Amino acid sequence: MSRPVLEVGAVVRHGGREWTVAGLETATACGPRIWLADPQQADALAVFDLTELLGDSSFELPGAGPRLRVPQMGLLSTVSEEQRWRAFSIERHIREVETGCAVPGGDGPVDPRYDPASTTLAERERAKAEELMSQGWKNVSRATVRRWRARYRSGGVWGLVPKRRGSTLLGQADPRVVEAVRALLLHEALRSRSRGWKKRMRTQTQWWLEEHHSAEMVEVPAKSTFNKLLSAVEASLGLQGTVPQRRARACRPQPPFKPTLALRPGELVMLDSTPLDALVMLDDGVAGRLELTAALDVGTRSLWGVLRPAGSKLTDVAVLLAQMMTPAVMRPGWPPCLSMAASVMPHERLVALDERLKDAAARPVIMPETVVVDQGKIFVSPATRAACESLGISLQPVPPANGPAKAPVERQFGSVVSLFCQWLPGHTGSRVGERGSKVEQEPLHTVAEIQALWEEFLVHWHHRPHEGLRHPLMPKKALSPNQMWAALLPVTGYVPVPLTSDDFVELLPVRWQAITDTGIRFDYRTYDSDALNGHRGQDSGVTARGGLWEVHYNPYDPVRIWVRLPEGFREVPWIHATSVSLPFTHHVWEHICKTVAPTASRDEHEAELAQALNDFLKRAAGKNTLSAPERRVVAKSRAAGAVPVPEGALDILGTSPLSFGLAGVFLEPDGEEETVPDQDMDEDDVLLDEEIPPDAHLGSPILNDTTMEQDQWLP
Repeated sequence: MSRPVLEVGAVVRHGGREWTVAGLETATACGPRIWLADPQQADALAVFDLTELLGDSSFELPGAGPRLRVPQMGLLSTVSEEQRWRAFSIERHIREVETGCAVPGGDGPVDPRYDPASTTLAERERAKAEELMSQGWKNVSRATVRRWRARYRSGGVWGLVPKRRGSTLLGQADPRVVEAVRALLLHEALRSRSRGWKKRMRTQTQWWLEEHHSAEMVEVPAKSTFNKLLSAVEASLGLQGTVPQRRARACRPQPPFKPTLALRPGELVMLDSTPLDALVMLDDGVAGRLELTAALDVGTRSLWGVLRPAGSKLTDVAVLLAQMMTPAVMRPGWPPCLSMAASVMPHERLVALDERLKDAAARPVIMPETVVVDQGKIFVSPATRAACESLGISLQPVPPANGPAKAPVERQFGSVVSLFCQWLPGHTGSRVGERGSKVEQEPLHTVAEIQALWEEFLVHWHHRPHEGLRHPLMPKKALSPNQMWAALLPVTGYVPVPLTSDDFVELLPVRWQAITDTGIRFDYRTYDSDALNGHRGQDSGVTARGGLWEVHYNPYDPVRIWVRLPEGFREVPWIHATSVSLPFTHHVWEHICKTVAPTASRDEHEAELAQALNDFLKRAAGKNTLSAPERRVVAKSRAAGAVPVPEGALDILGTSPLSFGLAGVFLEPDGEEETVPDQDMDEDDVLLDEEIPPDAHLGSPILNDTTMEQDQWLP
């Protein structure tokens, strides 16, 4: 029997319509093409690529039988030999019914019972059923042959294998009930609601059905059936497990997932904050946890971080951005191998461009281009947006409760726990179930000690190979952040970006205030100086803010503010700054405001607050007896003052206010001034005038990481 041939004049089916082949082109630049004419419309022509047309599932040649398909041997290998033999036998019988030949392209004589030229398809199906019954096949009828043909067309040889029919619970249940359960489970997962009993979910499902299908009277299944259905829907949605796991699964974007790609340093930087999984000794025996605000450069996996008491402030973001753009200076006692001069970085060439790198530690200096943040208040505040815009940084917030959108920095928190926190006394574990029963009784580190260890750990981090960093020419070797930065420098280059005092002010929190005859007043404090003369009662010209003036303030140094005037930023001191003999933070001021009752006069009340503040600071510095709330306030204040400003930059975030003039343009403080903190002293000395033991910064457990065998940070 001859096989149908695709030639001019042949009839084909495509897209549910019959066409006539009008022409074939083989010698074309784009490959062979075919011209099809519509018999119903004389002028209707369509041209197709021949390869694409033959591969289209809707294309077929009438009378050609089923399209030849390669057997699914992978699936067929999962069944017994007897079932495979039966499936291939049925395939040959189906071909004989449809084409007259059991083997494609067979040239032998055609059985008259299956000759398409002299018999109908129904006659051939009936003849095949009778033949198989005579050979010993059981329960074969014409309908059976017809079902075989349909299964072969849809599933090939694998469709001819008998499969056990089993209906799932989701398939049997009312689709409206399944819809209600799905909606309620997703809603609870997104709300991060505590898990309840299944009886409550059954009642809520009935309420949901009454609200959305009130006219149809849909009934909830019986209790046992509903419980099984609820478990099946949870499994299908992946919402089994703990509440955090359910929330993460519900907030996860739809697959497929693609890795976050950054091809140059600073192209993509992710910021986030989390409590540190270790207790520290704040002050006077008060144990507490610090909060880590970290930044991760995706291109080099470089890490920066700021440790503060719980509750990050906008100044932490300012310090973090400054750390990224400023070289880290080698600290006393650090091994020489941690210096940039001893690393793989091109130190001599970099020093020729930036003198600040001469005594720098081996840590990349990066100018961020895009910063990815979550919906935290400090990250999406207008001040953060304005500061990033002023530095040319694009701020990109992620959707709420969407941790996978910034998965790299979330993963690095786990690395910080395994490489840093778990080696510290007072390690609390990531969950309550992992916490020891006597963690508070361990010899906890002070904030200054933790800060010193953290700074050294950050330098060690950049020497450690990271599995996510690979070089195209060495794909099997994991590179360290320093090595990746050195490899990308010849491509991206290095441009030093020294930050000025105005840049730091731009990064501070901002609020809009009026300049009155008495100055600028907010948070029960009044700021005034001669720099405001000529602007009192005047409009700033910013119509969007009602003519108010832009004021920047530092929560960790409330004795001064910075006002943007037409001639630039001007420092304005607190009018009672000279009445307070010691520096303080917003923690102390908030405590004083709660304890001192307001009086009739606003000016008198402010003076009483200043006097109470000065008395409190003297009592704290003099080792006088403090109440438990006062000790907690002092501890938070001391911990907040333990964050150093990067070397090589003007310290407007931590320097004592008495080291500056009362007002005017920023000036670098004199190094011989008594009020300037000594470089070898911790900032806690300045805050409460309390001595720190001489061995506070000694005894660091961090080892030299030049060899992997000696690196105790390895898990």
